[in-house]
Amino acid sequence: MNKTVKTVKVLVVDDQPLIVEELCEFLESHDYCCIPCHSSAQAIETFAADPAINLVLCDLHMPQYDGVELVRALKVIAGHQRMFEAIMLTGRADKQDVIRALREGFADYYQKPVDLNELLEGVQRQEATLQERQQSFQHLGDLNQKLQFLADSIDDLYQDLDKARGLGPHRRATDVESEPDSESLPALFEQLSPRQLDVARLVSKGKTNYQIACELGITENTVKLYVSQVLRLTHMHNRTQLALALSPGNSPLHLRVTAH
Repeated sequence: MNKTVKTVKVLVVDDQPLIVEELCEFLESHDYCCIPCHSSAQAIETFAADPAINLVLCDLHMPQYDGVELVRALKVIAGHQRMFEAIMLTGRADKQDVIRALREGFADYYQKPVDLNELLEGVQRQEATLQERQQSFQHLGDLNQKLQFLADSIDDLYQDLDKARGLGPHRRATDVESEPDSESLPALFEQLSPRQLDVARLVSKGKTNYQIACELGITENTVKLYVSQVLRLTHMHNRTQLALALSPGNSPLHLRVTAH
């Protein structure tokens, strides 16, 4: 019979090795993967080295760094992309310590000696919480992809509008001679759509995203999307390179240098 694969990897931290051994043995008997640590410093190093760790059980009162300071350090390592929860274990149920821990973001706390069955229920609750957060994160990623698709669709719509106005399906730099300040643009920019080219020209004139949005009648966020697309398609690293590439007197050699 196959065991259920748990989605939680537990870091167990306590300066008393016997407690760490007992907790790991108990949780592993319920199919959780546990990593023992006997100091805050060791826990920080282990957490940084293993991105799969997403639940931390730690003693509050430990040498060097206490549990609150430990979780604070782990948050810095985790950043905004990595999710984890923390459960505090304490031998002294000091109200102020508990409040300080909860304010720091501990999901739960248990007083020693720990009731292992209660702890198991707490771990299971945090496992469910982490699963929900992961699903929400994936949903957000899907939403971002849909927004990008929408931006691309809007770009296609602008191209269709330009066709209807008689600008043709592939307006190129050589087609904009009516602009008094324009010269023939490098072939590097021929792949841009009309709207992307409009944004690129305004960027080269030193316009801010807000000014470009006002001039083109689009939102500032849409401008940011267009700027990102232009930089990606032209292999430019930033707006300064883009402005230099579109400045008068640029050369193919100069473009090769700025584009890479």
